[in-house]
Amino acid sequence: MSLRHGVVAILLTLVTGAPAPAQELSDALQETFTRGVAALKAGRLDEAEAAFRAVLDGGGGGLAYVHNNLGIVHQQRGQHERAVIEFRDAARLDPGYVAPRLLLGASLLALGRVDEARPPLEEAVRLAPDQPLARLQLAKACERARDWAGAVEQYRALVKLEPREPEHAFALGRAYLSLSEWCLAELKALPSGSARLQQALGHNYRVQGRPDLALRAFARATLADPALPEVHLAMAQIHMEEKGWAEARREVELELAIVPDSAGARALLRQIDALQAAAR
Repeated sequence: MSLRHGVVAILLTLVTGAPAPAQELSDALQETFTRGVAALKAGRLDEAEAAFRAVLDGGGGGLAYVHNNLGIVHQQRGQHERAVIEFRDAARLDPGYVAPRLLLGASLLALGRVDEARPPLEEAVRLAPDQPLARLQLAKACERARDWAGAVEQYRALVKLEPREPEHAFALGRAYLSLSEWCLAELKALPSGSARLQQALGHNYRVQGRPDLALRAFARATLADPALPEVHLAMAQIHMEEKGWAEARREVELELAIVPDSAGARALLRQIDALQAAAR
């Protein structure tokens, strides 16, 4: 969904509400404002802009929601620089107003100003943690900044907020994959003989369905650091999946020698016993 038809369409019902208690409009200005809202919702942008400017010029310049709606007019036209000015005015006039912060972030993202977009989006999430659109825009900002951990955090929250929305689950999986690739790239910057690098490579090969390469990488990890935990456990799991019962038991015993109280190793040993018994 595009910025114009996504953010704006969903938020129109949230940003055209009643005046803030701090300032009331006269009956005439309220009527003008209402006409502007109707025009904005109908896509008559010139008419909406004229109405909102009339309200601002007529004494409503201190009202955050009027500036916010004028910002939406500019945003729908793709005039994001002008929209940013109005959204910033709206946010300044009402520090608790979520919508201008969300829309400000969206326009800054459209302008490619990712670093500037994140603070207002983070503030929008802080003010409205249960607002899915705020988290979605922040997640997109994190992705643009290649902050995969931040993107994972927001998509995880979205999955909890809207568990029936498949796009969130898909985006979360994609963010996890990007985070994994980033971590692997960071690990590859380590010396080639690093135990952690070989461990990470082993897990990566295993996910790819290449157990032979995974076992080789895990073996190199044990040579680099014989006391590194969980490596022998991973090797035991691979051998168990391939019905190599003796090899699996040997790796579990090696894991227990490193971590004697490993509940995972003992549970795996019981699983090996059960599978081997069933295979007879």
